[in-house]
Amino acid sequence: MPLVVIVGATGTGKSALALDLAERLQERGRATEIVNADAMQLYRGMDIGTAKLSVDERRGVPHHLLDVLEVTDDATVAAYQRDARAAIDAISGGGAVPILVGGSGLYVSSVVFDFEFPGTHPEARARLEAELEERGPGALHARLSALDPDAAAAIGPRNGRRLVRALEVIELTGRPFGAGLPDAQRPWRRTVFLGLEAERADLVPALDARVERMWAEGLVDEVAGLLPRGMSTTASRAIGYAQAAAQLDGRMTEAEAIAEAAALTRRYARRQVGWFRRYPDLHWIHWRDDERVDTALSLVLGPEAA
Repeated sequence: MPLVVIVGATGTGKSALALDLAERLQERGRATEIVNADAMQLYRGMDIGTAKLSVDERRGVPHHLLDVLEVTDDATVAAYQRDARAAIDAISGGGAVPILVGGSGLYVSSVVFDFEFPGTHPEARARLEAELEERGPGALHARLSALDPDAAAAIGPRNGRRLVRALEVIELTGRPFGAGLPDAQRPWRRTVFLGLEAERADLVPALDARVERMWAEGLVDEVAGLLPRGMSTTASRAIGYAQAAAQLDGRMTEAEAIAEAAALTRRYARRQVGWFRRYPDLHWIHWRDDERVDTALSLVLGPEAA
């Protein structure tokens, strides 16, 4: 059986499709396990703002790489690649079907495509991090745009940590950072790619409602409980969490925090679609197609077996 990968923009129902597909495969005698590919769902205690499934909501399907980091830890793609591939190998080795599901594009790509991470350059990183602190991400983004426009466009002007890493790799290797991204032409193993797509006119209201629901379900209280523990740079900058923290310390009103989180979620969804559209052999399925599970099952097993 191949590795099954389910991707798409946030809010399109990737987790639900993964569970439905797992149940259908299990009905056919094929044990199935799910591997998380959402960077923020790695964190223990970050539940509401990441739409993480509770244990009861997982329908008895084994899940991997949920709640494996403390909020004081910085998540790294290199560590995730190692752990996710180990989980997938173990699942396949036990005779089950692995389903990798999530919307963190670089995390997914690091697993499914052949890629080795460049090393580190401590002096360059320290210098770049100092510049980030002093001048902000805009200055680093401008420099990266001149050196590697494609990488700059993919990372965006706000993600200081990834901007530092891109410039560090360029200094270390003498090549564009894009040359160090996972190569979509070299798959790690045989894979079936499934993507959930939605018209933006339909998705945007759903995303805005989702952000409103996060606040109604207690995101601010969740963040209030995490802040005293000391959230890492990665965790504290997560969409929703940064805005809830700003609301708690008085830098934003609730309405402002919700509005900013919604705007960033919409922007993030657009970047996700752009990232995944570069995948070869990705089968797009409409997020509201009543036959989406049947379609997915047919793609995984083949029309006759399904």
